[in-house]
Amino acid sequence: MATVADVQDEPGQPPALTSLSLAEAAQQAKSKEQVITPFDVSGGYDEQGKPKAIDYNKLVDTFGSQRIDKSLLERFEQVTGHKPHRMLRRGLVFSHRDLNSILDKYEKGIPFFLYTGRGPSSDSMHVGHTIPFEFTKYLQDVFDVPLVIMLTDDEKFFHTPKLSLKDVYKFSMQNAMDIIAVGFDMKKTFIFADTSFVDGGFASAFNTNVREMGKRTTINQIRGTFGFNDSNNIAEFNFPAMQSATAFATSFPFIFGTDPKKVAKIPCLIPCAIDQDPYFRQCRDNAPKMGFLKPAIIHSVFLPSLRGNESKMSASDADSSIFLSDTDNQIKKKIGKAFSGGQDTAELHREIGGRTAVDVPFQYLTFFLEDDDELERIKVAYEKGELQSGEMKMACTKEVQAYVSGFRERRKAVTEEVREEFMRPRQLTFSGMPSEREQQDARERRIRALEEELERLRGDP
Repeated sequence: MATVADVQDEPGQPPALTSLSLAEAAQQAKSKEQVITPFDVSGGYDEQGKPKAIDYNKLVDTFGSQRIDKSLLERFEQVTGHKPHRMLRRGLVFSHRDLNSILDKYEKGIPFFLYTGRGPSSDSMHVGHTIPFEFTKYLQDVFDVPLVIMLTDDEKFFHTPKLSLKDVYKFSMQNAMDIIAVGFDMKKTFIFADTSFVDGGFASAFNTNVREMGKRTTINQIRGTFGFNDSNNIAEFNFPAMQSATAFATSFPFIFGTDPKKVAKIPCLIPCAIDQDPYFRQCRDNAPKMGFLKPAIIHSVFLPSLRGNESKMSASDADSSIFLSDTDNQIKKKIGKAFSGGQDTAELHREIGGRTAVDVPFQYLTFFLEDDDELERIKVAYEKGELQSGEMKMACTKEVQAYVSGFRERRKAVTEEVREEFMRPRQLTFSGMPSEREQQDARERRIRALEEELERLRGDP
C-alpha cells in the first residue's frame, strides 16, 4: 500500500493543497488546546481532530479568576434586594475578580461605576454582542450607578488590515445606536468612540492615564498575554494601555469631578465576555502602581455559533450568527439549520432523547427565555425524547424573534440626536455625584477646553 509520502502532488494544486501538506495539516490539528483571546476564540481539538466545546471551568483555572457560586449569588440578592439576573442564575455569567469587594463597598454606600465596551467590526451587531450589554443594563438598574461604554474603533483599525479609519468610525456610530437601543439610562451613561474622543478637548485626563499605564507595561508582558510577535504593529502593542485607562474614574473629570485623591478611590466594575480578561489582567497588575484600585471584573460565557458550541458567534461569518438586523424569516431559517442535539431519527430520539448540552437551540433558550420553570420543562422533555428537535427549534425561534423584534422597536426611537447626547461629554446623574462646586469647576474646564479647540480650528488652513 502506498504511504502518504508516495502520493504525488495533484497537477495544478498550490503547495498548501497537496495531499502531503493536507495530511500534515490534519495531523497538526489533532489534540490542539483551546485558545481564548480578544482576537481568537476556539475550544480546540481532541486527539482525533474533532472540535471541542469551550471549557469554561478550565478558563477559570487558567486565568486565575473565581467561580460565581451559590453563596455569592445569595449575597448579591441580600445586598441589592434584587433577584439575580437569569444569566447569573444559570451560570452564563460565571466568573469574577473582586465582585465581593464591590458588594462590600455598595453595602457601605461607597459609589462605583460600570465600564464595558465593544469593538465595532461591522455596521450591525449580532445577538451575541447584546448579551454583555443586557447584563450591564441590569447592573446599572440594580445599583443605580454611572456607566462608561468604550467603542474601540481604533483597535479594530489597528488589528484588521482591510478596515480603514473611515470604516471603523462608521461602524462605531451605528453600533452606538444599537447599544443605546438595549435601554440604557441617558442620564447615567456616557458612550465614546476612541477615534473621536481621544483627540478632543475632554480627553486630557484620559490621555494622561494612557501614558502612565503605557509606561508601566512592557513589551514582554504584552507578548505573553496576547501572543503578539514581531509581525504585530506597534499600535497593537500600545492599545492595552488605552483600554485600561477607561477603568479609572480620573479619566473622566467631567463625570466624577476634579479632586484626584477623591476620584482615584472610586471603584470600577467591568462586565465583559471572558475573552476580554487579558486586557484587564494587565490593567489590574499596574493599577496599584498608579495609585488606583484594581478594577473588579465579572465574566460572561459566549453565545455559541449556530454551528456548535466549539466557538462563538462571529460578525465576520454571517452563517454562524443571528444579526439584530435579521428579519423574522431569516431568524427562522438560521435556527432551522442550527446544530442540533437530537438523534438521527424521530424513533431513536423518542427512545434515548436529545442532548441539551450540545443542542444550540436549547443553549439559546438558556440565554433568552426568562421563565426558569419553562426552561426546565423543555430540558427534561427533550432529554426524555418527548420533545423533538424540530419542536425545540420552534421554541427557540419564537424567543429569539421576540428578542430581536423588541430590539427593532427600541432601535426606531434612537435618532442621531439621541446618539449625540449619549456621546456628549457631560455630568451624569447618580448617587454620590460631585458637589455643585466640583461641577462648576468641571464646567469651567470644559469651557476652556472648547475655547482652546475652537482656536486650534480657526488656526487650521
